[in-house]
Amino acid sequence: MNRLSLHKAVLATALLAGLAGCRAQKTLVPPAVIVVAGQVESRDTPIYLDGIGTVQAYNTVTLHTQVNGVLQKVAFREGQSVKAGDLLAVVDPRPYQAQLDQAKAKKAEDEAQLSNATVTYGRNFTLLQKGLIDQQTVDTEKASVDQFQATVQADEAAIEQSAVQLGFCNIVSPIDGRTGIRLVDQGNLVQTSDAGGIVVVTQLKPISIVFTLPQQDWPQIQRLMSAGARLAVLAMGDAPAPLDRGALEVVDNEIDPATGTIRLKATFPNARLALWPGQFVNVRLLVETRKGGLVVPSSVIQRGPQGSYAFVIQADSTVKAAPVQVAQIDAGYALIDKGLSAGDRVVVDGQYKLQDGSKVAPAPPPAAPVPRPAAN
Repeated sequence: MNRLSLHKAVLATALLAGLAGCRAQKTLVPPAVIVVAGQVESRDTPIYLDGIGTVQAYNTVTLHTQVNGVLQKVAFREGQSVKAGDLLAVVDPRPYQAQLDQAKAKKAEDEAQLSNATVTYGRNFTLLQKGLIDQQTVDTEKASVDQFQATVQADEAAIEQSAVQLGFCNIVSPIDGRTGIRLVDQGNLVQTSDAGGIVVVTQLKPISIVFTLPQQDWPQIQRLMSAGARLAVLAMGDAPAPLDRGALEVVDNEIDPATGTIRLKATFPNARLALWPGQFVNVRLLVETRKGGLVVPSSVIQRGPQGSYAFVIQADSTVKAAPVQVAQIDAGYALIDKGLSAGDRVVVDGQYKLQDGSKVAPAPPPAAPVPRPAAN
């Protein structure tokens, strides 16, 4: 091989080695992963205990007749809002009016006899003092006066009882509420022994929700209630906004051993009637407001064999998997107990391509929408 051919061979070998080195360098340094970055924020964050509850009327009254008779009048519309004392039904009052009149007449008769006995006793007492009659006659007249006084008192009680029975003919609502479906039609005979009643009145303002929580939550609730705290409760539907806001009223006096849960009862003003008896709702019991709590979007939190973690973006644009303790995840945000600090940059989206030490680059901001031309 001549000198020129040897020189060309050396150059070719050097060129191939250079190309191989470049390829190896590209293989060892992967490109940066495009991710969506966010920041750990510090803000006041409420902490809730979540349960499922059933709406119950604050008061429920089934109206029964307290006297027997014909239902003469139905004075309400089904589904009508009523006030305490409003007339709802009338039972035929004529038999009870007659009883009252009879009791008044009996009293008048007995009062006349009492008056006569009183006059006779006074006259005989005067004669006794003059020695014109004996003591036994005066004592007999005194006993008659006492007897008629007792009879008049019994007549007064009979009049009062008859008046009460007559008043029962007018059936009124004992509470503010709303009537249900009528159970008896006008013209029917109603009796005190009837099981169904005439109508059910339910009080809707305020209204109650009975819900359950795991027994593990009871010590925290007990501690707060013992300190005099009035715990706020939210009734939630399908929308993010609560149906109503109320307060915890009572905790049941025992834990259900079959389910390991405890029942609680909350009261709500229900001004908009968004809650209805028998309705199932999600209930949120506010137990704490974390001042300056650390929050991140819930997508930041990843889960692995060692527990929850988040990818933290370092100063050199590499990421580190940091173990975290999550207090709660609510409304798309996670409240962090340990593992992150306010101001830390974290990966919000794009974690599936990452591992410890991966290089990252922020995703470009979304393009602004192109305005449409105005219609002529």
